[in-house]
Amino acid sequence: MSAPPRKVLGRLSLPERTFVADALRTETVGGVLLLVAAVTALIWANVPALHSSYESVSHYHLGPAALGLDLSVEHWAADGLLAIFFFVAGIELKRELVAGDLKDPKAAALPVVAALCGMAVPALVYTLTNLTGGGSLAGWAVPTATDIAFALAVLAVIGTWLPSALRAFLLTLAVVDDLFAILIIAVFFTAGIDFAALGGAAAGLAVFWFLLRKGVRGWYVYVPLALVIWALMYNSGVHATIAGVAMGLMLRCSTREGEKHSPGEHIEHLVRPLSAGLAVPLFALFSAGVSVSGGALGDVFRQPETLGVVLGLVVGKALGIFGGTWLTARFTRASLSDDLAWADVFAVATLAGIGFTVSLLIGELAFAGEATLADEVKAAVLLGSLIAATLATVLLKLRNAEYRRLYEAEERDEDHSGIPDIYEEDDPAYHLRMAAIHERKAAEHRRIAELKNAERLAEVAGGAGEEDDRRA
Repeated sequence: MSAPPRKVLGRLSLPERTFVADALRTETVGGVLLLVAAVTALIWANVPALHSSYESVSHYHLGPAALGLDLSVEHWAADGLLAIFFFVAGIELKRELVAGDLKDPKAAALPVVAALCGMAVPALVYTLTNLTGGGSLAGWAVPTATDIAFALAVLAVIGTWLPSALRAFLLTLAVVDDLFAILIIAVFFTAGIDFAALGGAAAGLAVFWFLLRKGVRGWYVYVPLALVIWALMYNSGVHATIAGVAMGLMLRCSTREGEKHSPGEHIEHLVRPLSAGLAVPLFALFSAGVSVSGGALGDVFRQPETLGVVLGLVVGKALGIFGGTWLTARFTRASLSDDLAWADVFAVATLAGIGFTVSLLIGELAFAGEATLADEVKAAVLLGSLIAATLATVLLKLRNAEYRRLYEAEERDEDHSGIPDIYEEDDPAYHLRMAAIHERKAAEHRRIAELKNAERLAEVAGGAGEEDDRRA
């Protein structure tokens, strides 16, 4: 007897659903702050009376020059604060590999293939656009990244009831996306390497790993060590955010006997608000301040570099992720969950075209020596993300009534056990609890029925007596 076909984007397990809900809640709040920071940056940089102050603050230098860390505020935000963001990304990836969807190779195939296609197709779209238009190929990696926080902020603003399976798919996509973005930064945007500093960073990481394995605790041990590792990585010529990822991947994300949460999950719970609420919004504040005049926005569609970024985010991301998902389902003989349609997958793929944080970072790295073109590419990232968000909003709103039905079914807890009923359908105790609830309701309805019947008989008897009196 052959096994039933595997379902794509089916219902999450209860532990995974709980983890995803907690993670997305923080990311959504961070995404709203990110949105506010981006709008603030655009206003600050484009209002003539404020523009000079934005430039002054962004380019203000601070830090110990003797250690090679006399950096501008903008530079600190990109290389320093984003290391916190990538530290959280490293923990997320480790958790997915040991306890999440990426642990099972069959389940991992879908988000990995979808993410790879969602990066390869935008890069191809950018490359073809620039080969045709005679532009620079240096920015091929700019449209490859997805910003999960910004995407979730859009979901929060438009108020869609997207089912948890699709939200989890989007989150896992972004985790895999971040991994490959990190590899792209490490491989393609590292110029000269200072092997002494790199060796020092590697030694620091070895000490970090050793202390973790020995069970040493205390932020006063790890925070200074992390700062030393970050500084050495920065001076090595390898992008400093790689240090954050490496440390995140070293944390243990599997639980042991007597543990409710693994050390990695505990630290992620502590650091994620700092990343989503401070590090990423500050990066956006000092990276998104680009010119958005009518002429500048018009130029986005005339230059091959900027047009390639917009088309990569809007067209490449949607086609890549949707195509990767469909091909995975087709060749693994899996079928889409009965509650969803392929239009839902396409809408989420379109939403993944919001490539804000990492796209802005890669844009800065790709055109580091061309300030004007770098700002134009940033404007293209903002415009492409806005178009992708608008298209996704329209597509998701068309199915919002169905999403709400699915969401309410996922959340229903009629037996008040604290666990959604949909996860207890195979538990005899659940059905006994529901039977007791219905028996109490039935008894109450019988009591009300008897009371109403008695009242009605009394009214009839009273009415008959009055009629006899009138005849007399």
